[in-house]
Parts: sequence; structure tokens; C-alpha cells
Amino acid sequence: MTSGTDVFLDGQPAHLTLASDTTVGGVDVAIAAVGAAAPSLRLRAEEVAGAWGGRARGALAVCAADEDVLTLGWLAATRALRAGAIDSTAVEGLWWATTTPPFADGPSSAYLAAALQLPASSTGALLTGSPHAGLDAIVTAADAVRAGRVTTALAIVSDAPVPGPGSALERRAGAGAVAYVLTAAGGHARLGELTTRSRPLLDRYRGASDAVLRDVYDPRLYRERIYLPEIGATVRAVDPAPTAWSLPDPDGRLARLMAKDLDLDIAPSADVYAAIGDAGAATTAIGAAAALREGGTVGFAAHGGGRSSALVIDADAAVPGAFDIPQQLAGGRSVTYTDALRARGLLEPSGEPIPMGVPPGGAGFVRGGEELLGLHGARCADCGVISTPPSVHPACVGCGGDDLGAVSLSRHGEVHTFVVNQTMPPPFVAPLPLVVIDLDDGARLMVQGAGDGSDLAIGDRVELEVRRYTIERGVPIYGYKAVKEA
Repeated sequence: MTSGTDVFLDGQPAHLTLASDTTVGGVDVAIAAVGAAAPSLRLRAEEVAGAWGGRARGALAVCAADEDVLTLGWLAATRALRAGAIDSTAVEGLWWATTTPPFADGPSSAYLAAALQLPASSTGALLTGSPHAGLDAIVTAADAVRAGRVTTALAIVSDAPVPGPGSALERRAGAGAVAYVLTAAGGHARLGELTTRSRPLLDRYRGASDAVLRDVYDPRLYRERIYLPEIGATVRAVDPAPTAWSLPDPDGRLARLMAKDLDLDIAPSADVYAAIGDAGAATTAIGAAAALREGGTVGFAAHGGGRSSALVIDADAAVPGAFDIPQQLAGGRSVTYTDALRARGLLEPSGEPIPMGVPPGGAGFVRGGEELLGLHGARCADCGVISTPPSVHPACVGCGGDDLGAVSLSRHGEVHTFVVNQTMPPPFVAPLPLVVIDLDDGARLMVQGAGDGSDLAIGDRVELEVRRYTIERGVPIYGYKAVKEA
């Protein structure tokens, strides 16, 4: 059910749409679990400012060469499902938000669903185009639950904005992800009132031919005529007011300015910005999830693409996974500004890339893509040996038998042996570890290792995480990498 209310912006009447009914047909939408993720690199904002002049503070999370919005989304969702003790086969729909998906036009969402081992029948949508997409994904997934189309939905928000070198955005841009598991029953938090407003106003944007984000033309005009009136009107319309807010903060000052004016507690989002920077569509969604580590009412605002919205979340107790979010955002390896430019693809070597022998759209990837993303093996009925990957081994590698059954491989194991390649042709980055792992289910698997291999040792416990191996002919190639268990 929606209703309207009139407010005044700059002395002019404006109309806000309020979606105040939280149930349809008696179905209430609960948050069963949450999880978050941040990339492995950290850049000090003062290093960026030092390169161009000026001042800045805080840490910026930056994706390494093998990380992107899909790998971050996978990790956040895996953590949320684990926190809620929810099997991925129970998830009936995936709603994924990111301003810039891996494919401009292609199977981005299907890749992520396969990596999470969701059922082939799962529904959902990919939402993109602006930082507002994060709230859209959560609301749209909730609508599907309310309508009875699904009983368990996964809403993922992951983003890694690429700012133009020397722009104001560069001192703020980070990366991160969050996942919400939404259900029709149970849970300690429920989605409440939605307030939204749309006006054709330009904020940060990326043109069709642009590789990087463009900043607002006039910061003062943006502050006084776009951000403060638009977000302010949306926040004021929420009644009763939440106990805390997760607000967008494009320049590191505007959210504090609004908080002071409206007497708002914005600690949920301020802590996230301090840890990872401005992660586009993801930051305020992460802040709202982190605030669910205790009971209370949280306001979650989104802004971008000409829209401003606020969603209320009511919690009567801690949501599984929320308490772990600060730790999931912490850490990261410090890098220089030059390292960050290279990781973001803004500083590339001039060497000629070595093309793969098999095109990403070829028969080999069609046959084996799903088993690689889903990490499948084939167990022999005669001797029990697990062969990997199944499409490459139609017969058992142990006894030669052909009575094989598909199995999902363990994500944990022990390092059997490894080697570190010190020289690799582009687009691969050296040092590059190759690790042979004895998985907990008895399978033996060789994968790449995350990082430079300097911390690896035979016998180490490792877990497998989805990472991006390379981009071949415009197609991202994903696989699993070995990461040392914490």
C-alpha cells in the first residue's frame, strides 16, 4: 500500500511516496541473516591527496587484480548463509545490485548464482546504474517474498567504484559488499516503511563510453540544491524517526552536516566509511546490516541516479552475522597509490597479453563452466575416488571406472604442496602461487593461491574462495583460490 505526503523543498511543494504497509496477504518479511566483505587491499586517502595536492583521511578498500564485485558479493553471501545456517539450495531467488556488473551485457547474475550453488530454477534480477540500486535490490527481493513468489531470497549489494585519477571521488572511493537473507517467516528484524522521491538531478555519473566515474560539476550546487534538500526531505518524512541512520556521504562531510542539522545518529554508516571508504551502492547497506547486531530501529538511505529513498528496519534482537561485520571489513594489505592504480586497471603494462587457447565462449567453457563455478567433482561408485573437474575426467582417475556421480566439493582442506611462479605473462600478475590441496572430503585439487604465496607452507589449513583469474577477450574468468584459514 502506498500513500503520498507533501513537503516543501526550497519553498516549492514536492511529493514523496510512502510505502507504509509492510505485509501483503499476511506475509511479513524478515531478515534471517547478514554478511559482509571487503577486498584485500587498503590505500590511505592521504596518499591520494599527496599525489594531487590537498588533504584527506581514512582508509580506502581497493580490489586486488583477482577481486571484483562478483567475488565480493560471493564472499558476503557465503558468510550470510553460513551465519544463518541456511543451505544455498533453499534460496529461491537472487537480487544483486552493483553500479557496474562484470558484464555490461551478459550472464553476470547467472555466474554469481552458479558460484553460490543456487538452484537452476532460482529467480531474481540484476539491478545496476546508480548507487540507489542497493536499496532497490533489497526492496525488490522483499516484494518477491511478500508476494509469495519465493520464501527465501538473497539480496546482495557489492560495488567497487573506479574514480577518475585526480578527481575528488578518488579520495573517497572504496569497495565492499553485503548480503541480506530475506524470508517469509522467523528472523529478528523486519523491513518497514519505504519513503522514496525521484527528480531528474545529476550527481556522480559514468557515460556510456567512460571507464571511470565523473564527479559532480559544482560541489556547492550539489550540496545546497541536491543532496541536503533531497536526502533531508526523505529522512524527515520517516515518522517515527529511527534510533540510528545509515546515510550516503559522498564527500565525507555532507552526512555529518545533515546529522547535526537533524540530530541524527549516523554511527552505522560513519564506521563503514572509516573502514573502507565510499563503496557506491554498498556502503549504506553495509552500515544498516552492521547496526542489526542489537535491537532497535535503523533507517537506511540511498541516493543516486536522480532518486533518494529511505527504508526502515525494525529489529527486536541481534540478526545472525551482524556482529561479525566490523571484523569482516577490517584488515587488508597496505598498498601505494601506484599499486592501487594498477589494481583498478588505470595503469597497465604495455606487454602484449597472451591469449588463452580456449575462447571463453567455446565448447570447453560451456561444458565445464558450471562445474568450475560451483566446484563440482565426480565420485567413483567403485573405489570412492573423486575426480576433478568432471568434464575433463569422464573416467575415474583412480581405477578407470565409468560409474561416476556428481558431488559438491568441500571448500576446506590442507596444502599438499605448492609452487610460486615468479614470472607470468600479462594479464596474469606474478608472483602467482599454484597450490595442490587435499580437501576434507578426500578430493585432491590444484588451484591458484591468493596473494604472493609468501605466507604458504605445506600442511597449512586453507579455504577456497571465488576469485577472478583474468579477463579474456572482455569476459571475466572466475575460479577458486586457496586462502589461509583465519
